[in-house]
Amino acid sequence: MTGKSSTPDYELVDTMELTDPVQVQAIGHQLRTTILGLLHERAATVTELASAVDRPTSTIAYHVNVLFDAGLVRVVRTRRVRAIEERYFGRIARMFYVGVGESRGEVLPLDFNDFEVAAQESEGAYQAHRLWSFIRHARIPPERAAEFWPQALALVQEFDRLPRSGDTAYGFVVGIYPIADYPLLPDSEE
Repeated sequence: MTGKSSTPDYELVDTMELTDPVQVQAIGHQLRTTILGLLHERAATVTELASAVDRPTSTIAYHVNVLFDAGLVRVVRTRRVRAIEERYFGRIARMFYVGVGESRGEVLPLDFNDFEVAAQESEGAYQAHRLWSFIRHARIPPERAAEFWPQALALVQEFDRLPRSGDTAYGFVVGIYPIADYPLLPDSEE
């Protein structure tokens, strides 16, 4: 794959808010998020996806159907191979995010913790001294944290739009979260 540069070879929208519990449950499975990640590079058949993740085609077909039924992937093209019509699947959106969902009186299930996934994925890079990361803490009002989030989201979207090339995949994680028991300095005596 060295030297090959591609973005998804089909049209997709930039963002999609997930407001249905079925959608959130669909992305809450690690194999399905891996499938979505692969489809971020290009459209693929179930057979290609199964080969990429070294899992049985029947397993991948099941998970692709879960994503399809949840409205997160679609058939972007087909081709005839002998007597069989092969379907190529693509994502609906470049980025999915969990919305509120409470407007319909539903409580959405928790999505998986991206930081937990990043911690597991980054262990090898950490051991090989190839992990670049920062963590910062700031005592700020919730409104200020909310104002900061669009800037973080813009950086994620920029990373998402990078052409896919090379032999190494990199993870990128960003988040803002309140900390319950972070130490505070006492009031200044000045």
